[in-house]
Parts: sequence; structure tokens; C-alpha cells
Amino acid sequence: MYKVVLVDDEHLILEGLRRVMPWASLGCAVVGTASDGVSGMELIRTAQPDIVFTDIRMPNMDGLTMIAALKSEFPRMQVSVLTAFRDFDYAQRAITLGVCRYLLKPSRMDELNEAVRVMIDRLNEAGVPCAQQEESAEEGEASSFVVRAALAYMQEHCTERITLNDVANNVYVSQWHLSKLINRHKGQSFLDLLAGMRIERAKVLLRDPSMRVHAVAEAVGFSDVAHFSKSFKKIVGKTPGEYRAGLK
Repeated sequence: MYKVVLVDDEHLILEGLRRVMPWASLGCAVVGTASDGVSGMELIRTAQPDIVFTDIRMPNMDGLTMIAALKSEFPRMQVSVLTAFRDFDYAQRAITLGVCRYLLKPSRMDELNEAVRVMIDRLNEAGVPCAQQEESAEEGEASSFVVRAALAYMQEHCTERITLNDVANNVYVSQWHLSKLINRHKGQSFLDLLAGMRIERAKVLLRDPSMRVHAVAEAVGFSDVAHFSKSFKKIVGKTPGEYRAGLK
């Protein structure tokens, strides 16, 4: 039996999908439902389903990022979207990220059945554990999407005391998986990337001669000036004071 998870903020949709679809005759079983993206991702990591039906327009959720996270972290998992969001470009991007079917509400029973059968066929064709599969073009695009979203979040919040867990939660993947993706796509660790972003901000602030070095360090997110100076020299090749002197 293939395991199925349903994610939608409309209770009637969840109950309808759970009760009306002939899951057992299709060789499937619904193992859980969730009403938002965050709890949906938690459920998916716990249940490890083979098939997911999800909406992409729910409160506090970036639908495309969630889809990219699913396909990046769980490449064998088959995902179909069931939504009222009628945007052709958005649908195309979802398909590029690995969505099997993009269905508009209200969907006909034959459309839902066809989506399930296609996802089952894909699972049957794969026939190997997720960890043994080679990355497909769709999964590669999903991973790239996740990394871009993570870097954008880091750039926006780099002067704050953010952690790898903060960023991972924002892009719906585990810390371990995000760390792996960042190393693979950027050739650097999360901490090295974050330090680089902070140092770039610091270089701008150091142009203001009235701003002391310790104030610059604090402004860009370093907990102490010694750590800041060490990181600055490692990346720039000069201490903050030497860099500032060279600007004159």
C-alpha cells in the first residue's frame, strides 16, 4: 500500500479527498492530513508518504518553496497540487519543480483518479529506495530553487542572530538537508556564507569614519569584535582598521 498525505486549509476538501477517493482499491492509504504548510511538512517528515496532494495557497506558506523542498528532500515522493489559484506561469513553475499534476478546484473525480494513477505508475517505475535514485532534472531544479530561497532569506536577515535552523524552517527543509544543498551548490558551509554576507555589509559601514569598529561588528551580527576582526581578515585579507585606512 502506498502512503498518502493530504494538505489543505479547507476542511471540506480534506474530508472529501479522504472519504470519496477509492484509496484502498488504488492500493493506497491516507496516513494523515494537515491544514497548513508548516504542519504539513512536519507530518510528511514523520509519515514519509509516497504521495502528497497539497494546496499551494495557504496562510503563512510559500507554495513553490514548499514544493521545491518536498522534491529536493524526498525525490521519490510524488506530489500533485489541488488549488483554486489559476495562474499559468505559476503552474508551469510548479511543474518544472517536479509536480506531477496541477489540478484546479473544483476538480472532477476522473481528474483526481488520473492524477493518482500517474503518481502510482511513477512510483512503480522507480522501484528503488529514494537514497539510491540519481537526481533528475526536476529534482536538480528543486534543489536550486531551495538554495536560492535560502540565500535570499540569509541576505535579508544576515545582520540578525540567525541559525541554520531558522533558514531551514523558512524554506521547509531539514537542517541536515539544507546544509548538504548549500555545500553542494555553493561549495561553502552555511557559516562561511553567512560570514561573507556580514563582511560585505561591514565593508559598506566602514566607509563611515565616525562609526567605530565594535559598532560595525555589532551592526552586522557579530557577537564580539575579536571574532569580527578575525573573520574580516580571513575573507578580505586585511583587518577592519587596515581596510578603513586604505579607503582614504
